Formats: sequence, C-alpha cells, structure tokens
Amino acid sequence: MLFTADHDEVRRSLQKFIASEINPFVDEWEKAEIFPAHELFRKLGSLGFLGLNKPVEFGGQGLDYSYAVLMAEELGAVRCGGVPMAIGVQTDMATPALARFGSDEVRREFLAPAIAGDAVACVGVSEPGAGSDVASIRTGARADGDDYVINGGKMWITNGTQADWICLLANTSDGQPHRNKSLICVPMKSKGVQVARKLDKMGMRCSDTAQIFFDNVRVPKRNRIGEEGKGFTYQMIQFQEERLWAAAACLKAHEFIIGETIDYTRNRKAFGQSILDNQTVHFKLAEMQTEVELLRALTYRAAEALIAGEDVTKLATMAKLKAGRLGRELTDACLQYWGGMGFMNETPVSRAYRDSRLASIGGGADEVMLMVLCKMMGTLPGLNQTTGGGA
Repeated sequence: MLFTADHDEVRRSLQKFIASEINPFVDEWEKAEIFPAHELFRKLGSLGFLGLNKPVEFGGQGLDYSYAVLMAEELGAVRCGGVPMAIGVQTDMATPALARFGSDEVRREFLAPAIAGDAVACVGVSEPGAGSDVASIRTGARADGDDYVINGGKMWITNGTQADWICLLANTSDGQPHRNKSLICVPMKSKGVQVARKLDKMGMRCSDTAQIFFDNVRVPKRNRIGEEGKGFTYQMIQFQEERLWAAAACLKAHEFIIGETIDYTRNRKAFGQSILDNQTVHFKLAEMQTEVELLRALTYRAAEALIAGEDVTKLATMAKLKAGRLGRELTDACLQYWGGMGFMNETPVSRAYRDSRLASIGGGADEVMLMVLCKMMGTLPGLNQTTGGGA
C-alpha cells in the first residue's frame, strides 16, 4: 500500500497527539480503570481523526480506507491496549454500517456527533449466551406502531459505561436467524436501558466494559440502520473493518515490545553475559519482527482490496486470526526474557501480555476465524457463516 505526503501529514499529527494527549496519562487511566472518553474523543473529533473515511456531509474527511488503516496502526504507539480499542470501537466497529447503510436522518442524529467527538458510541452484539455465534442472539425488538420495544441484554460492551448510543443488533422478527435481525441506534439515556455493571477484566484495564440490560426500551423505527432484517448481513460487513482494525492496531504495539525487550535483555546480565547475547533470544526476537512485518503486508493487502471494492472476508479473517495468534506468542516470548520483572504489572511487557490476549477472542474467536476460512476453502461445506463476536 502506497502512502502519500497527505498520509504522512496525518501520521505526524496522530503521533504528536498520542505523545501529548494520551501517553502521559495512560498509567493514571490504567490505575483508575477508566479513561475520560468524552474529553479525549472531543479532542480527536476536533482534529478530524474520528471520521477520516466517513462522509463529508456528516462531518467526515471523505478519505479512502487507507487512512483508517494508518490511524489504527499509529494507535499501536499508545502505551496500553484499552484506549486504542475504545477509539477503534468509535471509528471502525460501531459506525461503519451506519455510515454506509443509514438514512440521512439517522446519520445526522448519531453519526455526525460520533465523528465530531460529541457522542461516544458502542456496539451491542455479544450476549452471555451468544458471543461469536451471532445468529443465536436473543435480544428482541418488537414492532409497536412506529416504534420498536427492545428487551434483552448485551455483554462485554466496550465504552458501555460512558456511551451516548449503542449500535444494537436485535431480532426484529421470528424468521430465519440470518434474516430476522436489524441494527438499531439506541440512545443510552432511553428509559429502560440499564448499565448493570462495569466488568472487571484481566487486561485493557483503562477501557470501560459493561453488561447492559434493555427492559421495554422504546425507540422509533427510524433509528434502524438500513432495511429491516438485513442487520446480520450489515454486521458481517462491519466485522470486516473491525477485524482489519484489530490487525493494524497491533503492529506498532508489537514492535514497541520487541524494542523494549531488546533494551532490557541487553542490560540484564546472567551467567556472565547479557540475556540478549544468547542466540535463542536474539534469534527469537528476529523471528517475531519478521512475523510482524508479514502481518503488516497481509493487512495492507486486505486494505487495498477493500478500497478496490472487493470482498475481503477471507483476507480480513486471516489477518484477524494471525493478529491474535501472534499477540499471544510474541508477548509470551518477550515476557519470558524479562524474567521476574516480566511478571510485574509495572513493566510494559506485562501490560502487553494482558492486553493482547483479547485479540484471539473479541471480534470472533480464533476458532471462529478458522471455521470461516474452512468454509471458504470448501473443507466444511455444511458450515453456515453465523459467527462473529463483537466488542
């Protein structure tokens, strides 16, 4: 993928923003187990970062998808996983379907403030009994005149305690599971919406994650994104951007941990020499850097295909699978070389180890990615693509 001078300008602006507005506060936010999403998103929105590839008429920059990939990759320079993930939910998980399929009215009400940073968005797909198995969700939106009445619950919702609206996947009929779902924009202040609890997580500590219940929540049908019954299809399309975001966002984060590990093992002595002097260590680090570069090439190729209007399900699924697997292998290997210090929460490798583990679960577990790929390869002809898993 070729980057231009315009790309370089966006990159430099993002790097400056991350260095001044995010990284100095990461440790504080991690300790507090939350970051000020509204404050940070308003700053990002004022600089145009929340709508790089969104329509100009709703406040976006109208750029192609390469800019979104660039932003995801640069967010890997944030010294935690939670803040980038929360931003990614706003830009690449809760809003792509709205930007593409939503009516002008619903885009003015929900997309425009999300792009401006005046509203925090979240996406509601996963449920306690239906994570990666999207077809099995039970939350329902019953038609009542010009409204939907929503009942059910969602689990593991990133930005859930601070969000102003949720892009909700719900069953709007009793038909086939792939044709009975709709995506609906639901204001979180609606009567009957209850944030049941803020979840205590292993990693991504500064990102708030919620369990949410819906008790006879009434919203107008005009809040629906696109056609009724097309929600499953829209969400599967939306997942492709989510999965490419996950792959791009880990690249610089992994390179940072490799660099930190090189520095630490060069200075850490054992048995009369530095840990880095052991061939098994510097060979492994070279292998990991090579794997990162291979993932970057795959992610860029998928992004180019998306820009060209091609179906990127296969490539995005591969990139997501590789990102999750590599995150587990790389951070585990690096942590081992840090020895006892690697087990301490104060070290960057420990945070990376905890944060990166989610990549093999969120947005569709590794096993689900393999099922999708096997279906596309024809090795599992009877398998329906009913899977995804949301943030």
